Amino acid sequence: MENNITSILLLGFPNLQSFTFLFFSLLVLIFCGTISGNLLIMVLYLVSKTLQSPMYFFITQLSLCDLLVSTDIVPVLLHTVLYGGSTITLIGCIMQFNIFVTSEVSECLLLSVMSYDRYLAISNPLRYHSVMSHNLCVIFVNIIWMVACIVTVINLSCSDISLIHKLNLILGYFVVTGPFIIIVTSYVYIVITILKIPSTTGRHKAFSTCSSHLIVVSMFYGTLMIVYMFPTKGQSLFLRKVLTLMYTVLTQLLNPIIYTLRNNDIKNSFLTLF
Repeated sequence: MENNITSILLLGFPNLQSFTFLFFSLLVLIFCGTISGNLLIMVLYLVSKTLQSPMYFFITQLSLCDLLVSTDIVPVLLHTVLYGGSTITLIGCIMQFNIFVTSEVSECLLLSVMSYDRYLAISNPLRYHSVMSHNLCVIFVNIIWMVACIVTVINLSCSDISLIHKLNLILGYFVVTGPFIIIVTSYVYIVITILKIPSTTGRHKAFSTCSSHLIVVSMFYGTLMIVYMFPTKGQSLFLRKVLTLMYTVLTQLLNPIIYTLRNNDIKNSFLTLF
């Protein structure tokens, strides 16, 4: 049967019609903060010599993921909220979904690599820079983006809906559960290593180097699990929309704030630049 669907209706947030202007203004502020915050981190990495390390290289890649998600989702969301609903072409919807999937898969894989990076920095600091070289970091990042693009291409290449569902389950296990296992394992070894440090000051300093990443991981996977792993029965559609906003809009704003406020190197680079 020929498929004549050319556009998709976006309902928006009918429950918030009385607060449309307030909600729209809040989204604009979040969007501006997200763009400026993530761009600032990327600029600081490029111009500051003190930030030329694997950890900050990965943070800039995380900022790139956040920029892609935010610019992919928020403009359409703003239009939908402002006009109480809107439509998007089928091709536009497919493009938006694929950009979103590529960015989210990249972030999952990137967070696992960042946890391994923190494990190396804490457990073996003397060999850290020789093991985690810039070339290796570039290879990691290239592989991450290649895998993310392959996941998207696989979805596009399938016309059988049931096959797409099966492939998504398999791919979801590898690109979500797999990185999560790596992250948990890395932090188990990080905690063990930190507990072996004799001085309280040393333990605090070691933990502070990975605390920002741990907060970001908790936010990212926490919202994903609530939205996709908990039973949807009994949940209102409005609640699911709010939870979805948390990891598609709010997380992208909080990531640069967390890394900036809890990182003296970034703060010092900012003060030096401005």
